[in-house]
Amino acid sequence: MNARRKLNTIFAALAVAAAVSVPFSYAGTADNLKLAPDLSFTDDSSANFPIVTNPGDAAGPVANEATVIFFGTAHCWNTNREAERLVALYPKYRGKMHFVIVDLNNVSADQKPLVAKYYRGAIPTIAIVDSSGHVIYDRAGETAADRGDTSNLQSLLNSAH
Repeated sequence: MNARRKLNTIFAALAVAAAVSVPFSYAGTADNLKLAPDLSFTDDSSANFPIVTNPGDAAGPVANEATVIFFGTAHCWNTNREAERLVALYPKYRGKMHFVIVDLNNVSADQKPLVAKYYRGAIPTIAIVDSSGHVIYDRAGETAADRGDTSNLQSLLNSAH
């Protein structure tokens, strides 16, 4: 094996080792969460993904920071109602924890590991990871039975930091 080929093999092995050994090495968070226009909270007619963020946002958890990961799609009133709860609480927790928003119809390459690890096969799904990297909540379904009730979700967010 020539020296150049050997060096390339070593760099490739180091890159794989680095990617495997750091479980929360994803970078970025969603910022400036807003509800998409024209959402329905009673039927599946909304064609828009319910949460709008700044472009290029959010790949996953960041070490030593609490993180909320929201999974959903368009055309789901349950997702819209849970998105409404999350966006309502966002101003209170902005800057205190990271928010990652995953549109399951448009998953980025950086978010695929999140889908594999946290997505429960139904929408909406919310995963909450505390600042130590422990999953404190990871379930599908709404966090409340009534529209606008943010009390359960707020308790979960409080427990994360």
